[in-house]
Amino acid sequence: MKFAYRFSNLLGAVYRRGNLSFSKDGNSVISPVGNRISVFDLKNYMLYNKSETLPVSTAKNITCVGLSPDGNLAILVDEDGAALLISLITRAVLHHFHFHKPVASIRFSPDGRKFVVTKENVALMYHAPGRNREFNAFVLDKSYYGPYDETTCIDWTDDSKCFVVGSKDMSTWVFGAERWSNLIYYSLGGHKDIMVGCFFEKDSLDLYTVSQDGTLCVWESDTELDGLVLRKTRLPAERGEEEERGEGEEEEPRGEVIRGKGERPKEKEGTKNVRYKQRSKHFFNKEGDFNNLTAAAFHKPTHILVTGFASGIFHLHELPEFNLIHSLSISDQRIATVSMNSSGDWIGFGCSGLGQLLVWEWQSESYVFKQQGHFNNMAALAYSPDGQYIATGGDDGKVKVWNMTSGLCFVTFTEHTSSVTNVTFTSRGFVIVSASLDGTVRAFDLHRYRNFRTFTSPRPAQFSSLAVDPSGDLVSAGAQDSFEVFIWSMQTGRLLEVLGGHEGPVSCLCFSPVQSILASASWDKTVRLWDMMDSWQTKETLRLTSDGLAVSYRPDGQELAVATLDGEISFWSPQSANQTGSVSGRHDLKMGRKETEKITSKQSAKGKSFTSLCYSADGESILAGGQSKFVCIYNIREQILMKKFEISCNLSLDAMEEFLDRRKMTEFGSLALVDEGVGDGDGVELSLPGVRKGDMSSRHFKPEIRVSSLRFSPTGRSWAATSTEGLLTYSLDGALVFDPYDLDLDVTPASVRRQLRQAKWAAAIVLAFRLNETALTQEVLEAVPHHQIAVVCGSLPDVYVEKLLGFIASALERCGHLQFYLSWSQSLLTQHGQKLKTRSGAVLPTIQSLQKSIQKHFEDLSKLCDWNMYTIRYAVALSKQKGVKRTAGDALCDKDESEDSEDAAHNLLSGGLPFIHSDLNNH
Repeated sequence: MKFAYRFSNLLGAVYRRGNLSFSKDGNSVISPVGNRISVFDLKNYMLYNKSETLPVSTAKNITCVGLSPDGNLAILVDEDGAALLISLITRAVLHHFHFHKPVASIRFSPDGRKFVVTKENVALMYHAPGRNREFNAFVLDKSYYGPYDETTCIDWTDDSKCFVVGSKDMSTWVFGAERWSNLIYYSLGGHKDIMVGCFFEKDSLDLYTVSQDGTLCVWESDTELDGLVLRKTRLPAERGEEEERGEGEEEEPRGEVIRGKGERPKEKEGTKNVRYKQRSKHFFNKEGDFNNLTAAAFHKPTHILVTGFASGIFHLHELPEFNLIHSLSISDQRIATVSMNSSGDWIGFGCSGLGQLLVWEWQSESYVFKQQGHFNNMAALAYSPDGQYIATGGDDGKVKVWNMTSGLCFVTFTEHTSSVTNVTFTSRGFVIVSASLDGTVRAFDLHRYRNFRTFTSPRPAQFSSLAVDPSGDLVSAGAQDSFEVFIWSMQTGRLLEVLGGHEGPVSCLCFSPVQSILASASWDKTVRLWDMMDSWQTKETLRLTSDGLAVSYRPDGQELAVATLDGEISFWSPQSANQTGSVSGRHDLKMGRKETEKITSKQSAKGKSFTSLCYSADGESILAGGQSKFVCIYNIREQILMKKFEISCNLSLDAMEEFLDRRKMTEFGSLALVDEGVGDGDGVELSLPGVRKGDMSSRHFKPEIRVSSLRFSPTGRSWAATSTEGLLTYSLDGALVFDPYDLDLDVTPASVRRQLRQAKWAAAIVLAFRLNETALTQEVLEAVPHHQIAVVCGSLPDVYVEKLLGFIASALERCGHLQFYLSWSQSLLTQHGQKLKTRSGAVLPTIQSLQKSIQKHFEDLSKLCDWNMYTIRYAVALSKQKGVKRTAGDALCDKDESEDSEDAAHNLLSGGLPFIHSDLNNH
């Protein structure tokens, strides 16, 4: 069993807070998700649906993202002002910096040489990191003072000569990036609410300002950009301004200071200062219903202004005439951010209330991308039998299905009316079964995307556990209030039996993979084994040392693992009902201390335990997680901890640190216990007694970090965990690991290529696998002639057959030589099938990985073939229709024929759009 799992992707959440950004080519959108950022590929959305979460994270939730004009660098700033400079090419952190105060916005200049950061009432201009290595990548150039309240937004002119800053004091300030004689600063008013956006016109100093009350002001400048005059020397008065800082400004880094004052700068002889006048004023709320304007974006080449409102409505206007293009509602929640791509065709919207991310193509009025995660905690997850899909259930009552290859959700079921407590797939993988606290167990069809069975109990019960037998005919659910286990038939939907005997809530259910035996763990300190074939009788009762919380069968059905309330994992033999071993994992959880707790984390850890268990695909290890930020992998035979994974380092979550910050401790207690008032939502409220997931009735709460469910992929190459952060996946495929096999001095890349030149294919493959370098192994396999594949497969030693199958499974996912690698698979399985069957338990993860890769190609090709078939049918029908028109009238000239052919091509393209858009809406 290998333990080189790396963080692979973050699913279940597509947007939390902060600003959206588009890539330089406009084909990808960059979204902050908690303390990480995800990149969604929109161009290949139809065929590949690719999303990626970068392997970098900040200390707290990201509030703003600044993207360089060339798209190579990004600056991530979290809630406290800590910044990371990352490379979007290498996905690596280049520099750490701290602004010491929360940052409202950040924006690079169009030439990429500088960037401006706004914090509190000051705008700081830094030199942008260049290609040369520097000790300090963030060098302060100038500090701009002027607004009397916090700054909110920034925009640059196209030539990077000036920038504009909006503020909460309802003013807008225009500053010069250089020492211009006729423009040092300029203050604009005209608004009665907080500034939401300020934008320069293309190649001009003309301005558009938008405020929260729905007011747009158009400002006209009397000077062009070419009319700005560079001042050669600094005035003596400006040199002394650095000494006039107030008490709260002594920690600012050194740099030139420019202070805006109430009066206008004095004009020098021969130069005329830049002046603005208000050209027009427009209002969005003309009907009288007050609706806060929350976000705005302006695309300079097309003069399109996009504004988002608190009600989920957005407007498109053409400026400066303020012509309304259209007004639509895309959500019932507040639009937190708006962004437009470089071409101006796509508009990105982020709604932090429900975690929605939408990309809208305004010309065709259709969705390019539409995703939403669980807006409450995730409670359960399940892998499909081929490992290609993951189903998740959340406290919001929704069941979502995610594609592991794309990382995106393609179907959501909303039939449950309360929290979903458990989900599972049937053995065939086409049916998802979910249990909920609303008293129902529902079965969903993945072919027609519908709820085709609803199972209920004779008396109302809250179902907290769920299991489906290997045949898919029996569905069982455990109740947490009646202490009973209910059995239904999947075919008829009828209740078959109610199993009684437990004296406490049933916490977990699990069917044996090889026979019809159901294991149920309960708070009454027992695990009962029920025989489904023998009149539903209790076959064995396993006595535990504490309350049973989780139970799991080994993939071969020969061992049972049980997690108990005292923090132990015990292993049992189902045949003899004897305990074969145990692991004490309480000290491995390492719980953090919550801000409102009055006892230390060491004391609180005594009451913590594992709440989720899962065996690895080969059955040699077990994965355990609970109310902690750690997930542990134990070796069952040695009964030792092999590795601990820290699933999050986000300090915005509660119970992350072992010790509380001493600076928050006073003689009266922790400052976290202080209620800061009704109008201030920055305090941590006291949670209600017994609340484990945050007091949702409070104005502000910090979610507690915890792992609610764990599952290993059937392929054995990845595992997933549902946590407070979302759905985290860890994979072996994320990094290159040098793991040679039977290596000696004669095994070198040169000797491998020497065997290739001598046409000794089998020997070359064996040497390549002994080196275990992916690129070299692929080179050797692709050098084998197609007609020699069957011969080479027959001469391979048995120990390398499984290795070759595993390599082909991974190569099929990333390589385009479909027929070539399928020929290898067919020859290996045909010639070595009987030998592999004797070791089916060990080979099963490899076979499932191969099946997953083949299934993915099958779905992609079938989708492409269907699309081509529909296109050909449309072209044939169009040609027949054109032939009828030609026979009806012979007076058509060549010019008309050319116009008809152009119209036909246009109609062909537009005819395909409804199909694309309907598919996107289904997704």
